[in-house]
Amino acid sequence: MNSELPWWKNGVIYQIYLKSFQDTTGSGTGDINGITRRLDYLKTLGVDALWLTPMYLSPQIDNGYDVADYCAIDPAYGTLEDFERLTAEAHQRGMRIVMDMVFNHTST
Repeated sequence: MNSELPWWKNGVIYQIYLKSFQDTTGSGTGDINGITRRLDYLKTLGVDALWLTPMYLSPQIDNGYDVADYCAIDPAYGTLEDFERLTAEAHQRGMRIVMDMVFNHTST
C-alpha cells in the first residue's frame, strides 16, 4: 500500500449486513458477537476495515435503516459492551470499523 494515500484509498473494506452475517445466540438474526468470532478469518482475507450496516436501536420497519436512537445498540444484535469488544478486537488485528450513518432515515 502507498503510505502517502489515506487508508481508505487502497484498503480492503468488507461490508457486513449484520442481520444475516452470523448468529451466535440461535435467534436466527446475526449479531455483533458473530462478527467478533469471525475477525481472524476476515483478517486472513486481507480485510483492512469492516463497514457495518446499522445496528442502532430501531423499530426494524426498514431493516435497521429507520434508526430510533443513534446512541443505543438494538438488543437483537447485542449490547454496547459487545460492540466495544468488537472494536477493541478489530483494532488489535489492525482492522478499522466504519459505521453506516443514515441520518436521512431517522425514525420518529
